[in-house]
Amino acid sequence: MLLGAQMYTVRDYTKDLNSFSETLKKIAEIGYTDVQVSGTCRFDADWLAAELKKNGLTCSITHTPQSRVLDETDRVIAEHKTFGCKHIGIGSLPGSVENYFDFRDEIMTAAKRIKDAGLQMMLHNHHREFERSGPERMTYLERVLQDFPNGELGITLDVFWAQYAGADPAEWIAKLAGRVPCVHLKDMQVIGGKQLMASVGSGNMNFSAILKACEASGVEHLLVEQDDCNGVDPFTCLKRSYQYLKSFGLR
Repeated sequence: MLLGAQMYTVRDYTKDLNSFSETLKKIAEIGYTDVQVSGTCRFDADWLAAELKKNGLTCSITHTPQSRVLDETDRVIAEHKTFGCKHIGIGSLPGSVENYFDFRDEIMTAAKRIKDAGLQMMLHNHHREFERSGPERMTYLERVLQDFPNGELGITLDVFWAQYAGADPAEWIAKLAGRVPCVHLKDMQVIGGKQLMASVGSGNMNFSAILKACEASGVEHLLVEQDDCNGVDPFTCLKRSYQYLKSFGLR
């Protein structure tokens, strides 16, 4: 499994191409060899390809605006092929199950075109995907898995949001075996009675079980992410997570 950094963590340092370039350099200096491009300024695909190569990095997945995935599917595919990225990610599902069905019908055509091009569309979860509804009491995520064939749609499982929803991240990674090539790693700590995001290894989540489940389920890319660093420098947070995960033999 390849250890990478989700650039949404350092989104405030990628608002122009110069700072984006410097941020890639800092990520590589920490020791990461892979990134997820998300939350950055707009960039040219050739520019990103050159910057990744310069820093010895690969890009395993992006979060691309849904409007672009739907309206510029072929261009998005071409861009991802230019900088060598297999997974085209959407960062969020619609906010309710009721809104999901329109989303599903819109996105299916793009997902098929992306698959036919040799790439894969990915969906990222938050806590609401574990809400149950309908007479069958299915979770939102289970509906997604039922509606989209394996291979056509992958899941980027975010272990923090699964835990936040009361789900067992390791159990869900096992359930998603074969269609969860990418996983977001962040920890959860409790301060003042609130559940807060934390650097991996500094909270209460069972990463020994999570990483074992990842290995057994065919996960290829582990992306460290911390949406909220709670006042701590985000590069420091990425470094702390990297150093902890190194203890499991990950690089």
